Amino acid sequence: MVTIKDIAREAQVSEGTVDRVLHNRGGVSKQTETKIKAILKKHNFTINPVASALASKNKYHIAVLIPKFSDTDIFWKSPYMGIQKAANDYRSFGIDVRFYRFDQYDSRSYENHFKALLRTTPSMVLVVPLFLKETKRFVGELEQQSIPYMFLNIDVQGFHNMTFIGQDSYTAGYLAGKLMHSIFSEDTNVLIIHSKHNTSVNQTVSNRIEGFTDFFAKQHFKNRPLILKIDAFNTSKETKAAITTFLKKHPKVKGLFIPSSRINIIVDCIAPALLKHYRMIGFDNTPKNIECLENESVSFLISQKPFDQGYESIQVMADYLLKKKIPNDKIYLPIDILTKENVKYNERNELLFEMGNL
Repeated sequence: MVTIKDIAREAQVSEGTVDRVLHNRGGVSKQTETKIKAILKKHNFTINPVASALASKNKYHIAVLIPKFSDTDIFWKSPYMGIQKAANDYRSFGIDVRFYRFDQYDSRSYENHFKALLRTTPSMVLVVPLFLKETKRFVGELEQQSIPYMFLNIDVQGFHNMTFIGQDSYTAGYLAGKLMHSIFSEDTNVLIIHSKHNTSVNQTVSNRIEGFTDFFAKQHFKNRPLILKIDAFNTSKETKAAITTFLKKHPKVKGLFIPSSRINIIVDCIAPALLKHYRMIGFDNTPKNIECLENESVSFLISQKPFDQGYESIQVMADYLLKKKIPNDKIYLPIDILTKENVKYNERNELLFEMGNL
């Protein structure tokens, strides 16, 4: 008997894509939909009513608390899409994923969405724990209700989360330090630029900075990294002035490390004629960051596989709900070093999914 897996293999798409076509859920390109329907017709494929009935009896509700993304701050789009793809793939198994998207700069938004998801009594919860105080309070309520939860992207200590899925941020920062040192033939001055908001709420950024500075400390270099904290990552006159003034005051600085996904903002704040004097390392292959890498304003980007983080988080939760499979305490994804030459091959699954071909 022909299965959805067989149809997916013949169409060269995922089982979730076939499922979306079967149930008219959308999110598939017209070309792919036409191809799948032709294969379904060729095999006289029909939905198994028994399997559908079993899936309907075993409904699990996963609540996802994740930051919103925008055109100017697009990083969270990738894990969101990874979660969305996994939600599509596991829907036929009775897994229902619901999103609660908060403003990452507003703790009240985080709090309100956390309260909203608690009212639904989910089977499991996936949390991006940006605000520590609020997280402590609300995961306490999850624990009282015996609702298991996992952390995505930001690893914070002192909680009873089932697992963490994301990057080993300290090691990624240490690697960035090693890359920065490899660019120069001698001990040189480097500068870390970060926003006050990021280090106050985002443990991932703090860990990267710690790893980066530890590399230089362990090498016993004379020159230790300098640090510039700015109020916010934008291209306002105040931000540009703060960066320009600091760099003029420290003319020996040659390397810039930006431990977040906003390195393109720093590039835009530096006069084009001066960019050639600096070697820059940042994180994440967002479209604007890739543009900076390709025009050689940035030397390296370090990818934390955000699409895969999102997908794997739902996969791990589904395995627990359906098979009672207990995950490891930490699930670290690969740390990819991206260059002008290899960046277009990274996150291929995300691109295919966005195009409706996965």
